[in-house]
Amino acid sequence: MSEHRPAAIVFDWDNTLVDAWPGIAAALNAALTAFGHPPWSLAEVRGRVRRSLRDSFPGLFGEAWERARDVFYEALERTHLQNVTPLPGAAETLRRARSLGLSLAVVSNKTGRYLRREAEALGWSGHFVTLIGAGDAEADKPDPAPIRLALEALGVVAGPQVWYVGDTALDMQAARNAGVLPVLIGDAAHDGGPGRAAPALHLADHTALRDRLARLVGT
Repeated sequence: MSEHRPAAIVFDWDNTLVDAWPGIAAALNAALTAFGHPPWSLAEVRGRVRRSLRDSFPGLFGEAWERARDVFYEALERTHLQNVTPLPGAAETLRRARSLGLSLAVVSNKTGRYLRREAEALGWSGHFVTLIGAGDAEADKPDPAPIRLALEALGVVAGPQVWYVGDTALDMQAARNAGVLPVLIGDAAHDGGPGRAAPALHLADHTALRDRLARLVGT
């Protein structure tokens, strides 16, 4: 199954294509401290932030979660575009995949409007048929709804010919729920390692991803 020739690739965003954690950490800590919680270190943010805001904030902030959401968004609005850095090799992966004729999309648990602004700021919007963030579908990852929405935009059906590339166990769960191939990129050290993620295909980095695409799709 892992050797199936891909027809389309759907990517996660944070820690898969970009490093935007400093901006996320600053905004989250603004909300935490505003409501009397201790701030999280950058390592804690990387290790604990998985689900979308609408799925995670009620548990963090209880009845105050909507006010905390507003504080978070206000802080993120000010800083997120200054805190987005492409991961090593990510831009080359996108160019290579498109040159091989693959259709690309993004499904992220980052709120959709911020996701699309970041892609535009990087000059990457043209690589993707669609960029779907939290709030764009009826539910967020690991629910299959956002990946299914991406498949509709791509004009493809679910199956092993569609790869979902992400960096966490939640990403792999979302891929399985949507019926596409779960592809882990990186060592997932921030999320319990590859064993916890249980991908169908594990690639060390973007170089390994490009090499696999070249072998399966073309030279």
